[in-house]
Amino acid sequence: MWLFFCVLCYDSIMEIILATHNQDKVKEIAAILKLSAVKLRSLSELGIDADVDETGTSYSENALIKARHAHAQLGGLVLADDSGLSIDLLDGYPGIYSARFAGERVSYPEKIEYIWQLLADYPQEQWTAAFHCALAFINHQGKEYIFSGECRGKIISEMRGEHGFGYDPIFYMPEYQMTTAEMDPQLKNMISHRALAFAKFNDFLQEQYSGEL
Repeated sequence: MWLFFCVLCYDSIMEIILATHNQDKVKEIAAILKLSAVKLRSLSELGIDADVDETGTSYSENALIKARHAHAQLGGLVLADDSGLSIDLLDGYPGIYSARFAGERVSYPEKIEYIWQLLADYPQEQWTAAFHCALAFINHQGKEYIFSGECRGKIISEMRGEHGFGYDPIFYMPEYQMTTAEMDPQLKNMISHRALAFAKFNDFLQEQYSGEL
């Protein structure tokens, strides 16, 4: 799962182009990044194809690959995201392969069914996992920054909840007694892996570009 952003400024408006065709992710990020002077636009809106092979071995490496690719094409300020679900019993799998897990054209309900098959021989109390997000930011001068967030929980044996997307229906957070798909989006956008990474990026933007926001 990934996206990159090209950040441009027009008349005190910072325009962030989200290089993703995942409209659920666009909507979630727009809710997380609460800066009134920031305008978000997706690749679908712009009709741009900017796919790149994700050959890294970590979330940060893949985020940097995508950020560098975008920076080479577009210049400006660029931010890339790589995120996924890491399950402890599976040695962190599917991890960086979360979006492609069990096949790129396989639906998330099918991916989830396969995860349950892999975990079937283990007690459910051991089904611990974490969502991870890494953001890679490159400024005008080519300096690179990494922002990361982690949200821990456990996998459950049924799909629950109407919100979120991807693996949210099976990612249960004991302290909230619900899956991230059962959470009100406002709560999820405060405590999720993506929210924690973007909170750091948000602080960075306000510190580095305070005169433009």
